[in-house]
Amino acid sequence: MIRTASPTDLSALPAIERAAGEPFRAIGMTAIADDEPPTVDELTAFQRDGRAWVWADADDRPAAYVLTEVVDGYAHIAQVSVHPGHARRGIGRRLVEHVAEWAAAGGLAGLTLTTFAEVPWNAPYYERLGFRVLADEELSPGLRAVRADEAARGLDAWPRVTMRCDGQGAALAGAAAALTQPVLDQTISRVGREDRLPNAPD
Repeated sequence: MIRTASPTDLSALPAIERAAGEPFRAIGMTAIADDEPPTVDELTAFQRDGRAWVWADADDRPAAYVLTEVVDGYAHIAQVSVHPGHARRGIGRRLVEHVAEWAAAGGLAGLTLTTFAEVPWNAPYYERLGFRVLADEELSPGLRAVRADEAARGLDAWPRVTMRCDGQGAALAGAAAALTQPVLDQTISRVGREDRLPNAPD
């Protein structure tokens, strides 16, 4: 089930991120696989502000998580990670749906993220969820700042894109639910700090 992350959940999230990053090693993106996950202090900022959720297993232990920021009126997915042991169950998709519902309830215009363009479980995955790639002239000041930060950390060593899904409520949730093709339930977008390391769930 999906629930708001608690302080006691945070220590488990870095291990999820490390495991979810391993598929990048197989496609030659070793630097991404080896990147350090966010610290508990960094995760605490999201948790305290109510912008971190986990998918908990039957024993109420986190097996996946999502972090969100608000950037220029949109809910920006900063990170989504699903432990490979819980892959192919639609958990990542449901986390995206949850953020979509949160965004709609808060009156936000939709969802945004940054991700790798050519990694099968990154940009192609999000396109199946209803996201589209933004042209450079469409980027808001906040998204430009996100991309500049990523470039400064060397993430542009691999092609990256900024994506957006417009709409609220049922439209956003419907876009997330539209995924019909199985994909690896890994890290959805590897965005934000993690991309120095948003990762693809199904």
